[in-house]
Amino acid sequence: QVQLVESGGGLVQPGGSLRLSCAASGIFNSAYKMGWYRQAPGKQRELVALITGSGSINDADSVKGRFTISRDNAKNTVYLQMNSLKPEDTAVYYCNAHLTVVVGRIEYDYWGRGTQVTVSS
Repeated sequence: QVQLVESGGGLVQPGGSLRLSCAASGIFNSAYKMGWYRQAPGKQRELVALITGSGSINDADSVKGRFTISRDNAKNTVYLQMNSLKPEDTAVYYCNAHLTVVVGRIEYDYWGRGTQVTVSS
């Protein structure tokens, strides 16, 4: 099993910055694709950013240029640096770990319990 614990959420003013952390434990390695998702009240969960074990990154258009995902494989930790925050960024942010085993078509998917980010003046 893989356990994911998010931290770093809080209340910030528009234009401010925040860095989220996701610490992975258990049977985890750099082969996992890591992602940050967010969900606002009454809305569906949406992808924020993805990073592969090799460091390839994909960002959602809504956060491109403002958010940066990164990972430290030695620490089994993934980060989300959030700059120029907007009220629309307010949501619960979730960490995700995904591993696809091609042989047998087996997929592993794990989620953290989320951390609240509130952007308000």
